[in-house]
Amino acid sequence: MIPAAFEYFSPTSISEATSLLATYEDAKILSGGQSLIPLMKLRLAIPRQVIDINRIQGLAYIREADGALAIGALTRESDLEESDLIRTKYPILYDTSKAIADPLVRNLATVCGNLAHADPANDHPATMLALGAEVVAVGKKGERRIPIAAFFTGAFATVLASDEILTEVRVPLPSARSGGAYVKLERKVGDFATAAVAAQVTLSPEGTCERAGIGLTSVGSTPIKARRAEAWLTGKRLDEGNIRQAAQLAAEESDPSDDIRGSAEYKRDLVRVLTARALKKAIERAGGN
Repeated sequence: MIPAAFEYFSPTSISEATSLLATYEDAKILSGGQSLIPLMKLRLAIPRQVIDINRIQGLAYIREADGALAIGALTRESDLEESDLIRTKYPILYDTSKAIADPLVRNLATVCGNLAHADPANDHPATMLALGAEVVAVGKKGERRIPIAAFFTGAFATVLASDEILTEVRVPLPSARSGGAYVKLERKVGDFATAAVAAQVTLSPEGTCERAGIGLTSVGSTPIKARRAEAWLTGKRLDEGNIRQAAQLAAEESDPSDDIRGSAEYKRDLVRVLTARALKKAIERAGGN
């Protein structure tokens, strides 16, 4: 398959890129290209202009600053895999990147691109919902920070304005006794999830849950933040009964549909099972029993 004809731009600054976006209504941003290019080849996406941001310097980084872990727009999935900081302090992000496609894709695909594409079957949105992250967008009117819970508006749709670029995602630094995990079921290695769950917990010194974050993937038209399940766990001991109830609530909050990966009923029960597994793994990593 061959993409339709398009104009190609390769800006060297964010301001140049946002100016191009403001000029051309049908333009698309290219960072890793692992979602956009296949869609263009199938002609499911037919942008008249492609704006390649890979020549913009200073957008590939993983660093802790100002109370957050900052991940730049050109940070590749493989960068997360290879980062000692991510492996040791943010294992949920390591889980998530390892679950994406295959090494060839991860060498090019970007974390911010995974979010901006807003595919409800993508992996990072659920994890960022569990972590309570925010994204940084830059446009002609300047910079704004957007809570990830308010970022997704529909399948492949976000609150980004037509002239804005997602330049960074920011994850709050985890408190002591925090842990997270991402658990995914796929038909074969590298496939989109049949269902997946991200869980992040923080334990009090007494062993109760100070904070719980749960995100669901591939079981709705957008990534889902399981608010009822989170609220149930907060302030309680994370014992088997409370985990079981939270998992049931997460399943009830999911909104799957029938497709080749399974029936809605099957996926909803899968959310229940995966939520319990993700929570137990998160609790273990947080230092709980």
